[in-house]
Amino acid sequence: MPRFEFAFESTWMTPLRLMGVTPERAFVVIHAGELWVRFGPWRLRTPLTNISGALVTGPYTPWKVIGPHLSLADRGVTFGTSTQKGVCVLFHRPVPALVPGRLLTHPGATLTVSDPEGLVEALRQPQST
Repeated sequence: MPRFEFAFESTWMTPLRLMGVTPERAFVVIHAGELWVRFGPWRLRTPLTNISGALVTGPYTPWKVIGPHLSLADRGVTFGTSTQKGVCVLFHRPVPALVPGRLLTHPGATLTVSDPEGLVEALRQPQST
């Protein structure tokens, strides 16, 4: 079960901790044909078959990436702990993440994991359940 930790920059640890986002409560897992993301109290879960693409992106501007963010341009969600780089994951069908239910769904997610290249590669590999 591949697991990817978020890349926490020390500058942002205190504000993230105040939001409930800690290294113990922020990670990405690929398991049983699904992508699972935990970012403190926020969750994102979708079948791997719903992923249309993934690419490494960055660097980012701090006020656009640190913490949980909603892009007003495309409704994408960002779970950010670092300004250096991350992975943009695109979905065939938008998924919920910032609010419970399907009231607000996201066509993509940016995840600032410590091994973005590894996550992209894992998302491209066929998964056994």
